[in-house]
Amino acid sequence: MPRVSNKERSMALYETILQLKSVEECCAFFDDLCTIGELRAMEQRFDVALLLDDGMVYTEILEQTGASSATISRVNRALSYGTGGFPRMIARRKGKEETEETA
Repeated sequence: MPRVSNKERSMALYETILQLKSVEECCAFFDDLCTIGELRAMEQRFDVALLLDDGMVYTEILEQTGASSATISRVNRALSYGTGGFPRMIARRKGKEETEETA
């Protein structure tokens, strides 16, 4: 196993994620990689991002997802001032949903 310093990002995980071929394979991989708590936290953050993108307000998101106001605020900050990962993937997901709806 390659040794990586704490300050250096290991690309092996990200490269491996790109190799996943189905939702089932992805779920199995992440189930092995993460604890249930870690998975639920990531799922919740992504759900919050989708709801914020849809224009939902904090109180409705808190009620629907159970996310804390700190989590909602953090996700909102990432949507507005992050690296662009959330908006890119939300747009890609919406494009896929639109394609599936017209098929």
